[in-house]
Amino acid sequence: MTKTPLWAPSKAQIQSTQLWHFLNDCAEQFHFPPTYEALYDWSVQDLEGFWHKVWEFCGIIASKKGSVAYKAAPRFQESQFFPEARLNYAENLLKYSDLKRTETAITFWCEGLIKRTLSHKELYAQVSLMARHLQTLGIKKGDRVAGVLPNLPETVIAMLATSSLGAVWASCSPDFGVQGVLDRFEQIQPKILLTADGYFYKGKTHDKLKDVQEIVSKLPSVRQVIVIGYTTPQPNIDSLENAILWDQIISTHTPTLLEFTDCAFDDPLFIMFSSGTTGQPKCIVHGVGGTLIQHLKEHKLHGDVRVNDRVFYFTTCGWMMWNWQVSALACGAQLMLYDGSPMHPKADILFDYAESENFTFFGTSAKFIDALHKTGLEPKKTHTLKNLRMIASTGSPLAPESFQYVYNSLKTDVCLASISGGTDIISCFGLGNPIAPVFAGELQTRGLGMAVEVFDETGVSVLNRRGELVCTKPFPAKPVGFWNDPKGLKYHKAYFASYENIWHHGDFVEITPRQGLFFYGRSDAVLNPGGVRIGTAEIYRQVEQISDVLESVAVGQEWKGDIRVILFVKLRPQATLSEDLKKEICKKILVNTTPRHVPEKIIAVADIPRTMSGKIVELAIRDTIHKKPVKNKNTLANPESLSFFENVPDLAS
Repeated sequence: MTKTPLWAPSKAQIQSTQLWHFLNDCAEQFHFPPTYEALYDWSVQDLEGFWHKVWEFCGIIASKKGSVAYKAAPRFQESQFFPEARLNYAENLLKYSDLKRTETAITFWCEGLIKRTLSHKELYAQVSLMARHLQTLGIKKGDRVAGVLPNLPETVIAMLATSSLGAVWASCSPDFGVQGVLDRFEQIQPKILLTADGYFYKGKTHDKLKDVQEIVSKLPSVRQVIVIGYTTPQPNIDSLENAILWDQIISTHTPTLLEFTDCAFDDPLFIMFSSGTTGQPKCIVHGVGGTLIQHLKEHKLHGDVRVNDRVFYFTTCGWMMWNWQVSALACGAQLMLYDGSPMHPKADILFDYAESENFTFFGTSAKFIDALHKTGLEPKKTHTLKNLRMIASTGSPLAPESFQYVYNSLKTDVCLASISGGTDIISCFGLGNPIAPVFAGELQTRGLGMAVEVFDETGVSVLNRRGELVCTKPFPAKPVGFWNDPKGLKYHKAYFASYENIWHHGDFVEITPRQGLFFYGRSDAVLNPGGVRIGTAEIYRQVEQISDVLESVAVGQEWKGDIRVILFVKLRPQATLSEDLKKEICKKILVNTTPRHVPEKIIAVADIPRTMSGKIVELAIRDTIHKKPVKNKNTLANPESLSFFENVPDLAS
């Protein structure tokens, strides 16, 4: 483990952060040393005191807070936070907006095609108009409104209008196929469906209305389809029953003051969907208060997001990071939205955007950073990014080499926060820490208020050893439940089947002596040759340093009563998998890991399957090579790639 940090904040930087002020305030009031370590320990020991302080510090608006912050229960999932509270998510996100404020609330770019802004006045007005329209359609508390939408300002507006009424929002990105959308929305039966006429990707226009026509024909619950003219100003919607154009709604009425529906802390806000690669997607219901307070804690304390900051996360509306980013409005930050390919029309388009609009927070995926590294791009030489204080990465473990690349080629003075959590909690277990140094390959900290531990194979909590990521105490952003799971059986099976009354997240990790986190991959993808557990990320970190390898995936093949490691590699267009390249790969793995990490077979493939949010699906590949059916191929961004793993001759010997 490296002892030298890649970056450390100055005293002035530390003392300017919101975390520093929160830490000192809590240390004085609750009598513990003013250190982050002491703050974390207190935050997981005194859930009542900690979450009260977060509520106050973040300035949450509510018609009623109540005197109780945490109400324990015999079962983890039945515990409650702020059981007396009454509040509204949209009201908190719009607390910096009104019908007079002309400053920019949202900036939007689409590749090199579209650039536009929305003021706080326009944001508030359009939320008001859309909310009134939904009310005329009978939408009320608890009803579902769904979107098949690009990452547009209108998507944010539709969500805020929905949540202002106490209704429930769910969304997919437009690159989902018909069946992928139906697998999700058929379960929740939305009353309203929003869509765009199409979307752009790599400069090409993709029509969506034909798909929507088929989707609506199989969703009898839908009362109206609202169509946003994105690729054309006035799309033809004659083929859609009960359809109306967004612009028609917005131009019909005069905006008025919003009336926000009071909600309980655990009333449904969002329905998020699991990837669905191992069965029908789970419909995970997240609550109003839990989502809000968790996101505010993460934005303000771990991300140091401030009023008038400019917050960007490269995401689609099918990934939880979209919901996470939008909550930054409650901090008074400006949302920086982007739709389309992150590397079109040129590889550094996102840095042009960051430079032009003075980003303070830049979020992306580990895969994007790795792809930049592979291109040899050095934005630091062409972009100053002078206001950028934090770069965040998630989606998969960020390799140590990618950490180094960020500081060598993107920006020297920046807090690089590798963060990790998931759709299951619509937030994070591992986060950034703007008052602490950054070390290569290591997430800086466990989230405040999140009692994260690592259990070994016997269920004992360990430090500086690999094991299962668990959370031993409840937290506000635990799901309210699963849709259509009245007895909570699916919920219990998903998170509590492994350890009684302890959240089991399914990540293979290690807590370091510095109290940081190393992630080694998903537990269900862990390799087990000779009974020794190996995280796939350990192999990827080595292999993908080799210039001819663009991407790799490792799976375990059942072989002669044991498991052997098979490595598939996607190479650069002109590269070939020669014996010399195989030897180079094996040597790189052997020198930097252990002999057990070295694959027995290395096989070149043209592509590697991944989810819509860019995550490699090891389980689908493992099932394919063992001739087992892969469920819900339509959930993959590139399902055709599975054909490369069928009947591979090298796997028969």
